[in-house]
Amino acid sequence: MGNVFLGDDGFGVAVAELLAGHPPEGARVADFGIRGIHLAYELMNGYDLLILVDAVARGDAPGTVSVIEPDLAAIEPAAGVDGHGMSPDALLACCKGFGVPLRRVLVVGCEPADCSYRWGLTEQVADSVDAAGKTVRGLVATVLDAGARFSG
Repeated sequence: MGNVFLGDDGFGVAVAELLAGHPPEGARVADFGIRGIHLAYELMNGYDLLILVDAVARGDAPGTVSVIEPDLAAIEPAAGVDGHGMSPDALLACCKGFGVPLRRVLVVGCEPADCSYRWGLTEQVADSVDAAGKTVRGLVATVLDAGARFSG
């Protein structure tokens, strides 16, 4: 997720580009950028796990990567949506409003330094792209491993 025209808000797009070259085994990598509504429609196909990657302001030092697991039961359905300005929270509310079956959602977020109208990531956030890619790969591997242990 993210908008490449708003500096560090393009973090998710940069991580998707990195992962698209060699996607984690058992996963699909897609860059929906600012088209969150299209992602909501795609999720109607049903997925076991959704990992969103986005710039997420939490008050940490710029470039800090964190993993957040939203409480899906606590999300209120969206009454309306802005199809081009969806944060992870807005996307999940939209999905709930549409009746999209979400089983598990993780957000790999990066603390932005500058999300003003500008092109390119700041140095701190750009330096975190590789770490976020490794985090996504690790999450996918862990979930797949857990599924293999519990499905047989």
